[in-house]
Amino acid sequence: GPDGVGDWLDRERGVAFGHTRLTIIDLISGAQPLRSRDGKYALVVNGEFYDYKRIRSELMTEGAKFSTKSDSEIALHLYERHGLDMMPMLRGEFAFALYDFERDQLVLVRDRFGIRPMFYHLTESACYFGSEVKVLLQHPDVPKKLDRKAALNQLMHTMVPGTSAFEGIHALEPGHMLILKQRDGRLEVTKQRYWDLEFPEKDQRDLSLTADDHIQAVREKLVEAVVHRLEADVPVGCYLSGGIDSCCILGMASGAMQSPVKAFTISFDSDAYDESPIAREMAASVGADQDIIHLQADDLYGPNFIRTVWHAERTFYNTLGVAKWCMSRHVRDAGYKSVITGEGSDELFGGYPAFRRDMFLHGIAEEPDDVKRELQAALEKSNALVKGAILAENSREHAAFEELCGFTPSWIQPWLDTLDLARPLLAGDVLEELEDYDPVAAIAGTLDPAMIRNRHPLDIAQYTWSKTMLEGQILNWGGDRVDMANSMESRPAFLDHHVAETAVQVPPNLRIRGNIEKWVLREAVRGVLPEVLYRREKFAFMAPPAHTDEKKKARVSSLIETYLNPDEVTEAGVLDPARITSFVDGYRTDRDPVSLTRKDALLNHLLCLQILHAHLIRGDALPG
Repeated sequence: GPDGVGDWLDRERGVAFGHTRLTIIDLISGAQPLRSRDGKYALVVNGEFYDYKRIRSELMTEGAKFSTKSDSEIALHLYERHGLDMMPMLRGEFAFALYDFERDQLVLVRDRFGIRPMFYHLTESACYFGSEVKVLLQHPDVPKKLDRKAALNQLMHTMVPGTSAFEGIHALEPGHMLILKQRDGRLEVTKQRYWDLEFPEKDQRDLSLTADDHIQAVREKLVEAVVHRLEADVPVGCYLSGGIDSCCILGMASGAMQSPVKAFTISFDSDAYDESPIAREMAASVGADQDIIHLQADDLYGPNFIRTVWHAERTFYNTLGVAKWCMSRHVRDAGYKSVITGEGSDELFGGYPAFRRDMFLHGIAEEPDDVKRELQAALEKSNALVKGAILAENSREHAAFEELCGFTPSWIQPWLDTLDLARPLLAGDVLEELEDYDPVAAIAGTLDPAMIRNRHPLDIAQYTWSKTMLEGQILNWGGDRVDMANSMESRPAFLDHHVAETAVQVPPNLRIRGNIEKWVLREAVRGVLPEVLYRREKFAFMAPPAHTDEKKKARVSSLIETYLNPDEVTEAGVLDPARITSFVDGYRTDRDPVSLTRKDALLNHLLCLQILHAHLIRGDALPG
């Protein structure tokens, strides 16, 4: 929403669609649900299909008759001609439901990376689905209960793909379709993958391509993706941090626009975490119209924290999600409904510190040991601020990942340390119920070994992260859920699948070259970056944790008193009140920065879990 509401119900078939519309393309005639002219198909879409004008023109030459100018309508006509084989033709970020009257078939589809959400609950005879869990919880046939296994996974920061925080409610995996048919009062359910982030096997790379070939290919596909995402019937802005991802997006968007691009930037009240000075330099270099929102303790905690949990419908480890919620509200207040963002660059081009660690440990066997040690030492020094959350201070292993990958990816290692802290905080009956449950093995068990076998270690690290943390974290409480909370659509250009299919062909040593992450991307966009950005090392974009100043400590203490008091903990039934009190006491007296970073992350998850119970299960009104 909030620009339109529509519904369609066929009582005889037992099918109902509902839609709340945010108007971005075709502001007049694009109301949903959409029906085909012959009445054979019905459709509801969340998101965008790009390159739709070309596709619509081609379909019209084949005799298709369109009722709207909406991008969504192309899915009806493509399905009519190609059935589910149409999926390679759809480009963008989307989730949709399509009902086929002739086959009495319902199809739920989610985009390739899971940028747009899709949740569902199944019984023997029915399927309930929607873009948010909270709408499913309104139905009497859907259980209203936190999932205990999911609670433990959230506390260790890594959800099992395909799950939600709630019992019996599933997330449709990215790049998948759920196909449902009715047979004698029962549902036949089939899940089908139509796309995956497929790195070539080691012996299948095209070694004839030069570094310049890869640089040019990345540049062309990325420019194309940005230009497609500027297509709208409303103004489109850009999110701008101090990283090269959003900066190069702004640079390319500025080149494609006739007028200055509106750039929105977050500024924090901590110099160690504030990237706005670099963002200012980038905005000035391309003549962008920059709008900076300044966030402090009162913005990141209190009511905004609670509302962000309510919209995210899962826990988070850092208040970056709260900051993004504040930003999306600010963007809407500034009159914008859509922005292009930089998510996905690190996943595709090896940007995260954990990827570099795996490259140094497992991916450069040909280099001398002293070179490896030197590279790793430089990495550890430059990322000292995020040890305990982004990087583990000590090497950890887990049998499930060792068997699947041949090593335990560095991105999950800090959360193994968090799991050691989190499990003892569960209530006694929950501990007993989950005694044999291994949340790490559960994650590894969802990953396709065929996509990991015979791949380079850097490919493996990027793939496993993208199948878990990208969809479950970055595109959730750092993306769509907090953007659409304020009816503002984000468009991550790097996650265009044409960009992704180009990126996976880039050899590992061109993604990470020496100690330089995203080297091929830096070279591809060098012309639009100021020199300081071209040479800048990746810095994890995070909000300052609660322990970093007294105001944040006071604000988080208020949340603790409200949601982690013994009565609230006892009622929610997931955590042990006495052990939670002991953990909070230890957190308040801890002075070790690495330990505090880890405990800050866990404390946020604990608060979020209790907030989910209070406001989504019990149904308490949101504050303010």
